[in-house]
Amino acid sequence: MTITFHCDYCSKKIEAPDDAGGKWGKCPKCHNKLYVPGIDTGEELKLAPIDETDEEKQKRLMNETYELARNILLEREVPADAGSPAYEMDEKELTKNIILYLRQMADGELDQAEATVESIVPSGKKARKIIDEIALSEIPEPELANVPPQVLVGLVRTLRSKIR
Repeated sequence: MTITFHCDYCSKKIEAPDDAGGKWGKCPKCHNKLYVPGIDTGEELKLAPIDETDEEKQKRLMNETYELARNILLEREVPADAGSPAYEMDEKELTKNIILYLRQMADGELDQAEATVESIVPSGKKARKIIDEIALSEIPEPELANVPPQVLVGLVRTLRSKIR
């Protein structure tokens, strides 16, 4: 009599001799190590009773997890006005901030410049227009007169790249 079973890894049907029951062997197809089951003696396998409180606890935890995940996903809904800036600067103030940023960068005040650029970026298209006007003007703004032209061009390019 032979023991017939299937490989746990590749599902190949395997036939093993009776004396191989209860031992370890290799699958002839995938060569994974597997346990050869013993011959069925007809004895009932004794199992531990299922603890109902554990089952109920598991169900309750799964329901809580589902609810938490659902609530988190609902919280992520973006408000309709989230894409628009809270405060729209006028052109004069925007020009002043752009010149201030360029001056701060030229003077090496990088932390202040980063704070200034954060106020410029939300204006997007309007800011790019002003930056282009500053870049194309032959006479620089009085606040930027002592900045070498090549440095000023580099600073303008950097600022423009930060604004999308």
